[in-house]
Amino acid sequence: MVDITFKTFTLRKAIAGATIKTSSASTIEAVKNGTVPKGNVLEFARASALLAIKKTSDVIPDCHPLPVEFAAINYDFDEMNIHIKVEVHTIYKTGVEVEAMHGASVASLVIYDMLKPIDKNVEIANIRLLEKKGGKSNQKSIDVTDLTAAVVVCSDSVSQGIKEDSSGKILVEALQKQGISTIDYSVIPDDILSIQEKIESFKNKNCDLLIFTGGTGLSDRDVTPEAVLPFITKEIPGIMETARNYGQDRVKTSMLSRGIAGFSDNMLILTLPGSAGAVKEYVQALFPQILHVFSVKKGDGH
Repeated sequence: MVDITFKTFTLRKAIAGATIKTSSASTIEAVKNGTVPKGNVLEFARASALLAIKKTSDVIPDCHPLPVEFAAINYDFDEMNIHIKVEVHTIYKTGVEVEAMHGASVASLVIYDMLKPIDKNVEIANIRLLEKKGGKSNQKSIDVTDLTAAVVVCSDSVSQGIKEDSSGKILVEALQKQGISTIDYSVIPDDILSIQEKIESFKNKNCDLLIFTGGTGLSDRDVTPEAVLPFITKEIPGIMETARNYGQDRVKTSMLSRGIAGFSDNMLILTLPGSAGAVKEYVQALFPQILHVFSVKKGDGH
């Protein structure tokens, strides 16, 4: 199965459809009037579709089991056709398109089975996905053309050449993948004055996004939050709440990170942990949606 452990929970919706074609108007009337010998066609199909939605991962090998938060099966009639519409919602890491289509498929088969004694020419047609929402397919396009960014590694050992940096390089690559091309990269020691000099320097350069990596832990030399906090003019607590919550599901010590985030006038500052693994998790949790803050700050709305 595809690895989805890195994905985040979002509201996802899918609507699938199918069509039952009959050969006689009397067949449609029998369905509407509830006079089909095998029973109530639409309710049998509805119950079967609900079961099929819930059991999708049992019969489609690569589908992940997921919580079904909502499901609905509706019908429309058009001359000698029965149109089935199946809608499924979940709040999970992966979508529900297959669940919706599986529900539509089974509902179609049930209707076919119940109608074939009275209509030998009944057939199933057009099982298809009609609509999907949620996940990456519905993320708003974010214009990063003019954004400038800076990555600052806060580490005594890296600045002294004792260790090689990895977290800062991961961040630079991640920003490039988001489409940001102007990225400054530097390494400084774990020192309040050095950190604050960087903030002042990048504010003077009208930098849009400044990311520090390192110095958010609990040792005496971890001073990045203390250095940054006096410069924050508008704190955004939800950014680090989201990142820590994402990390806590994977590493139980994520709660110990003291990172903060917010605007320093017009520059967004993020303070991330120094480990490569944590940086990867924070990037996955925050991007690309965090880049939306710039348009929100301009008053463009959510």
